Amino acid sequence: MIDIRHLTKRYGRTLAVDDLSFTVKPGHVTAFLGPNGAGKSTTMRLMLGLDWPTHGEALIDGERYERLRHPLHRVGAMLEARSMHGGRTGYHHLLWMAQSNRLPKARVNRVVEMVGLQDAAHRRVSGYSLGMTQRLGIAAALLGDPPVLLLDEPVNGLDPEGIVWIRHLLKDLAAEGRTVFVSSHFMAETALTAQHLIVIGRGRLLADTTVAELAGQAGSLEEAFIRLTAGGPR
Repeated sequence: MIDIRHLTKRYGRTLAVDDLSFTVKPGHVTAFLGPNGAGKSTTMRLMLGLDWPTHGEALIDGERYERLRHPLHRVGAMLEARSMHGGRTGYHHLLWMAQSNRLPKARVNRVVEMVGLQDAAHRRVSGYSLGMTQRLGIAAALLGDPPVLLLDEPVNGLDPEGIVWIRHLLKDLAAEGRTVFVSSHFMAETALTAQHLIVIGRGRLLADTTVAELAGQAGSLEEAFIRLTAGGPR
């Protein structure tokens, strides 16, 4: 479970996250929505200890990320799919991660198969398309078979077949009892994939609700989102 408690982050005079509190529970896909600049990426960085909060805390199963023992086994994350060495092959990128976390080579082969990169695994990452890079980032997130997953815009760059694939993958992972937290700006796809929503605007919580409840207020999730964020904090 992910527990965000009064999380606040300032960069100088800029308030990026403003007293944000919510809980992400296991067993369903939770989508993290907000306009550009709403504070989604900052919040996810704070969850993973990549930035330090000005106030409040982000807990994963009751602990801050930096205090987790063997974090790859506890949390799988993809924040920036292209943040990997372009000179390595996809396979060796995953193998390096596995060896540094005492994971067997068989697990590398398993996640390569799970994300459909068998034909590209031994090519250099610099030659990957955006969609292939996204798949490699998701493979890295799955490497430790973690109970908690944080994925930032995993649909970006995927073709229609890839979008259907990630939709079913996320649902299957949640059905296994994992905590699945996914940021997105694709409303139609979110409506098909997620069951719960966290919506923020200008760093503040606007909604913590189900997809069905929010979409039912306006006839579609997209229309409900536009109305909600247009009236968000200024």
